[in-house]
Amino acid sequence: MTKILDFTSLFLYCLFIFWLSDQPTLPVPDLFPVQDKVLHAGAYFIMGVLAWRSFKHLLNRPIILALLSITFCSLYGVSDEWHQSFVEGRCSDIVDWLADTGGAGLAVFLLYKLRW
Repeated sequence: MTKILDFTSLFLYCLFIFWLSDQPTLPVPDLFPVQDKVLHAGAYFIMGVLAWRSFKHLLNRPIILALLSITFCSLYGVSDEWHQSFVEGRCSDIVDWLADTGGAGLAVFLLYKLRW
């Protein structure tokens, strides 16, 4: 049952990010200069945790689990930026993708060190 819940959570979270990326604008006030990058990193930090939890049901080697989780999140980030390039009012940015990958990487690094 936990396996189904973990994969469902990851799938729904990916759908949520897709939905957010499909909006022309997001009602988020600008509080500091790099806020967008912090939000990207935070969103993909969560995705990194969800990916780790999902893929741990398939793999028992922590280093492979970590690499798969980061790769999944990074590739999803690339597809998300590509998707945004077609949404009016949005733009695609490689630095956003780096923030996505960095956020997921941080989550996975912490999980790897803690073996959660």
